[in-house]
Amino acid sequence: MPSTIAPDRLSRVNQLCRAITDEVGRAFIGAPAITEALLVALIARGHVLIEGYPGVAKTTLVKAFSSTLGCNFKRVQFTPDLLPSDITGTYILDMRTSQFVLREGPVFTNVLLGDEINRAPAKTQSALLEAMQEHQVTIEGETRPLTEPFIVLATQNPIEQEGTYPLPEAQVDRFLIKLRMGYPAAADEKRMLATYDKPPPAVRPVMGPHDVLEMQALAQEVFVAEELLDYVLGLVQFTRAHAKIYLGASPRAALALVHASKAVALIKGRDYVLPDDVRGLAPLVLAHRILLTPEAELEGGSGAAVVAEGVDKVGYKMPRK
Repeated sequence: MPSTIAPDRLSRVNQLCRAITDEVGRAFIGAPAITEALLVALIARGHVLIEGYPGVAKTTLVKAFSSTLGCNFKRVQFTPDLLPSDITGTYILDMRTSQFVLREGPVFTNVLLGDEINRAPAKTQSALLEAMQEHQVTIEGETRPLTEPFIVLATQNPIEQEGTYPLPEAQVDRFLIKLRMGYPAAADEKRMLATYDKPPPAVRPVMGPHDVLEMQALAQEVFVAEELLDYVLGLVQFTRAHAKIYLGASPRAALALVHASKAVALIKGRDYVLPDDVRGLAPLVLAHRILLTPEAELEGGSGAAVVAEGVDKVGYKMPRK
């Protein structure tokens, strides 16, 4: 059944998203599409893994983005000696009352920045799994819900291997989008050099947590035609049958692509998904969820190339009138 979202609500969401992109652009010099990817994950209730070389302003991007949301923000610098309790929190003895009270960890926030997440061992990385998937944490047998909205924006360095721990596949799969940030364009980098000595402009909040929750609820009402569901399934099945793929995209990946497509439609002021929404998001949502065969890795293949091939070869069947 087609969506019936009121036009004024669609227009408001579109205006808010444009305002967020403009505000982030005041502090982060880069392509607006990067900010849009973060918005997609936020509205689709997903998380983002940002992979980029040192010094490409990954942390600046996340801090500016969180400032526009008017939400609580906390940062965790991942290190090899970081413990799970350093993220989730722990119970401590209150000497005044002689009772154990919970000292909440940084995960009790709206926007959590996990800086250099691959520097922590697997046990600490896994402390985020329950929080990312279930929006709750279990501390010494007691389960506590997290504040909504909740999004994890994690960063990692793609080239440095010493002192790092590769993320488990189960955790990589929890990230809705993997965003690869390369070097900025020459014009953007020149602008950085020209403004480096000046204090960065303050990024103002554009909305609040209630607005985020409202946008997340609206995204669920966005209409997806049956033919588009078939198209998503076609892309996912293409990765599973590809000769260079050892492990194809999972059903969770297909769901993630549908949810992300609904979010990007809402951002653009529509209450229905278009094939171009799916095509544009497929590399960001699917590429990091598939594993290549050892032979394909030795040949220099990549998941992104396989997804791009799928987008090129898998056709969208127009509905019959």
